[in-house]
Amino acid sequence: MLAVAVAVLSLPAPASAAAGKQTPTQQLVETYAPIVMVREEQDPPCDTDGEQYRPTSVDAVLGNETVTLTRIEEDGSEAVVKRAPTSRDVATRGSDYHLNLRGDPLGDTCVYARDFAQLRREGKAPLVTYAHLARQAARPGLAVQYWFFWYFNQFNDLHEGDWEGMQVVFDSSDPRQALAEGPSEIGLFQHGGGEKAGWEDAKVERDGTHPVVYAAAGSHATFYEAAVFVENGRHGSGVGCDDTSAPLQRVRPRPIVVPTRPAPNDKFGWIDFEGRWGQRESGFNNGPTGPATKKRWLAPLTWMDEIRSTSPHLPAGSVLGPTITKAFCGAVADVTSFLNHTDDSPWVQRAIPLLFLLLVGLIVWRTTWGPIDTGQLRQRRAFGQLLRTDLRLYRKHWRTFAPIGLTAIPIVGATSALGWLLTGDPGRRIDDLAGHAGLHVAVAEVVAAIGEPIASAVVAASVIVAVRELDRNGETGFVAAYAGTWQRFRRVVGASLLASLLLTLMALTIVGLPFAAWKLVGWVFVQQRVLFTDESIREAFRSSSALVRGRWWYTLRVAGFLALVSLVTGPALGFALIFTNLSLILINTIGAVVFALLVPFVAIGRTLLYFDLEARGREVPARRWRERLTHLRPAATTATR
Repeated sequence: MLAVAVAVLSLPAPASAAAGKQTPTQQLVETYAPIVMVREEQDPPCDTDGEQYRPTSVDAVLGNETVTLTRIEEDGSEAVVKRAPTSRDVATRGSDYHLNLRGDPLGDTCVYARDFAQLRREGKAPLVTYAHLARQAARPGLAVQYWFFWYFNQFNDLHEGDWEGMQVVFDSSDPRQALAEGPSEIGLFQHGGGEKAGWEDAKVERDGTHPVVYAAAGSHATFYEAAVFVENGRHGSGVGCDDTSAPLQRVRPRPIVVPTRPAPNDKFGWIDFEGRWGQRESGFNNGPTGPATKKRWLAPLTWMDEIRSTSPHLPAGSVLGPTITKAFCGAVADVTSFLNHTDDSPWVQRAIPLLFLLLVGLIVWRTTWGPIDTGQLRQRRAFGQLLRTDLRLYRKHWRTFAPIGLTAIPIVGATSALGWLLTGDPGRRIDDLAGHAGLHVAVAEVVAAIGEPIASAVVAASVIVAVRELDRNGETGFVAAYAGTWQRFRRVVGASLLASLLLTLMALTIVGLPFAAWKLVGWVFVQQRVLFTDESIREAFRSSSALVRGRWWYTLRVAGFLALVSLVTGPALGFALIFTNLSLILINTIGAVVFALLVPFVAIGRTLLYFDLEARGREVPARRWRERLTHLRPAATTATR
């Protein structure tokens, strides 16, 4: 009996008893502590597509031997104040102080990923979140804020340290009563702004009482779901695309309650640090300030009133062409990367756009723009004349060419729908199924992916037939164009898809890249050869290469410009629309229509270029490069003598 009594007394206290010893504040904080979904790395620790870091303790930085506290002097220089600074060292320091981590945010950022991985292995980067009970003067209610400290920000802006998080709002100002009543709202921190929702809203995901939130890879902005969010800078949202999509990993940071105003020697003295939690840099690459410097620290309810209630995210799939929103994401990433890597060379940043304008001006100045003749299509034309003839033909016969271009949209839509049906779950996005097992998913992705090249091939072929009829009869029509395409459908579509496949295989070998570039231009008239001369696919490849031979650079300039217009115009138009209040679905639809209408413009231009090269070939037969060298050698010898 004595042994049984000792064993019973040695058992841990029941959960209810343990909970009874907690303060209402601690109970409230732990009851609603968030679960954070982070994008899983596929190749750690330097996989920037995944999340390299976790919400952690400030002690990963404070007391760290590789970290220095610096101060900006009156002359603008930076002086080291303390190495391995502690919470007491940074407490009450002003805005002219910086915590400088090992590494260069604009250099090799994998240094930070490796250092953080080492800290985790050593147990010096625990998974925690800082919980703060925020009240606002003259406003009833309270907000339990959960602040996440991240070691490094790997986004369009690159900076050491990062503070993001969320808050759960209660109507009552008393923690005990708040526990009894439950939350009314939830707000997520996103860059300089945020997004709110009612606690019972459908978009709020919960695991019991714990909200499940999604941290964007690299930027750490917090969202309600897995998606790619397009940010246009409105309401402090930042500019770029935040990615919270799969694959995801669930983490549960342990909440640590922090005071609003710590005592001078308190272990949470770092809260009063007004300086930067990262290296001094210009613009958005400067280290961030801490939680207590934010408006929501003392005015959480006013901040909730001001933030938005939605975050626009990337629509599933693409109707046709380069999706505007994806083009926006890529363009912002490329531009910011260029600016980051040339931060020390501002002259380079100014020289690139000037060089581009100079190149465009040179092209415009060196070409001939008139006269133009749409009655005789088979003739030699200068670059400017070809473009003007292209535009005039399109405008004159728009009732034929515009409908032909728009037919690309239902073709792509049909193949995409077929791909979704093959997944066995048409309600799900193809992107959401990536990584899932099953041959049917892989087949569905392939079917959905080939819709655009098939549509482009069919539309281009129909336009070529329409131009052929104009050349022969002086008139054309939509039905006649598609009827002519159908007669040689397998060859014109098969030749186009085969060329794309062969070029892709060449490029994948890396060493075949130059040959792929050479053939990309050489095979540009394969469809014209099939439709104008009724050649087989093999013959069309050979005769197209023969037509371009000796005029490869000229063909590249014209065909490349036409392709550039097609690829850039839609996204450029939509790029500006992203900064409006239009929905992303509408913006992408506008981009798809513009892209579809530009396919005939490109096909007409290439066909006029085909006629131009034929005319040039009749006037001056092209020679191989060896023949041109042989022709130049005697002249060079004579000149030398």
